[in-house]
Amino acid sequence: MIRIGIEAQRLFRRKKHGMEIVALELIRQLQQLDKENQYFIFVKDDEDRDCISETENFKIIPLPGLTYVDWEQIQLPKAVKKYHLDLLHCTCNTAPLKLDVPLVLTLHDIIYLESVSFSGTPYQNFGNLYRRWVVPRIIKKCSKVITVSQYERKCINQTLNLSGDLVQVVYNGISSNFRSIRDQDLISYREKHKLPEEFILYFANPAPKKNAFNTLSAYRHYVDNTEYPLPLILADTNTVFVNQLLEKIKAEYLSSHITVIEFIPFTELPYIYNLASLFLYPSKRESFGLPILEAMACGTPVITSETSSMPEVAQNAALLANPEDYMSIAHQLIAYFAKKVSQELLIKEGLARAKEFTWQYTAQKVLQIYHHLSTKNELSANRNRHRTYV
Repeated sequence: MIRIGIEAQRLFRRKKHGMEIVALELIRQLQQLDKENQYFIFVKDDEDRDCISETENFKIIPLPGLTYVDWEQIQLPKAVKKYHLDLLHCTCNTAPLKLDVPLVLTLHDIIYLESVSFSGTPYQNFGNLYRRWVVPRIIKKCSKVITVSQYERKCINQTLNLSGDLVQVVYNGISSNFRSIRDQDLISYREKHKLPEEFILYFANPAPKKNAFNTLSAYRHYVDNTEYPLPLILADTNTVFVNQLLEKIKAEYLSSHITVIEFIPFTELPYIYNLASLFLYPSKRESFGLPILEAMACGTPVITSETSSMPEVAQNAALLANPEDYMSIAHQLIAYFAKKVSQELLIKEGLARAKEFTWQYTAQKVLQIYHHLSTKNELSANRNRHRTYV
């Protein structure tokens, strides 16, 4: 039996994003797959305590912490010692610098090492600086690094001058909740948010890599050159940010075509994907791009980027555009709605591609890593130090 710690600091936050969703789905699948080893899930207390439950061999442990850094660098190492762990898996890019046990790190991306930008929110800017400081220091202390695409593995190895098999690719999965829905709940959701019969969906996160400026510029061109343009639903953003962008691109008149939904809970995402006529995801840089597959699984055609990991994930099941050129994005929008591409084929290829990614497979690959490390001397030496467990 291995005593495994999993860092999931932000698991209980109400507004979950990519990394928290990945951690949540991984833990849920490990609960189904592994009834033998003992797990300790370390979280920071927050609103969404019911997102996961303890099982016989999975204990959820809230840890205090004045700040993110205090929680990770001070409180988490204390808990590792207290619970006599054999290994620790940190799931969100960073980890404690001082540990006495083998470390598995999920390094989703290293965008913050490739360039320095202060155009995000203060929280995003601090997070990028912290990761920029921690990651190079922690990476070579890891027993195994997990990343989410071959593209990102190449970036990590080149940027941090790594070689060999330290970094292993384990693709993300998609929940079975993402599927084609044809029931009354879909109608209720449309009425709840006053959504039009047809619309384009875009997650306009203010992070620079999400490419909101070029995407709205592309939408402006589409509207100006289409007789009956579809409205645009902007999610994961706020009205102030959107209005500022519209002013920058001199397109305030587009506000009548746009609806802003600040946050969509993870449980509601399948409904808005199903209702959307098209999903726009022309990000400048992604390590994976989970929303691409989520939309495909719901039978929604996708326009995404021809850069970084997105062609690897989408393959031939999406339309690709140059994210740095708003006219490239606009061209794909206009071509799609002019039916210059086969919409039926895109939907079919998307549904097939999405089926290739499951959280069960992701958890199986991660469990293999745990088992591999458990056979190495580095775990056996740690295990011999702890004869009495709490």
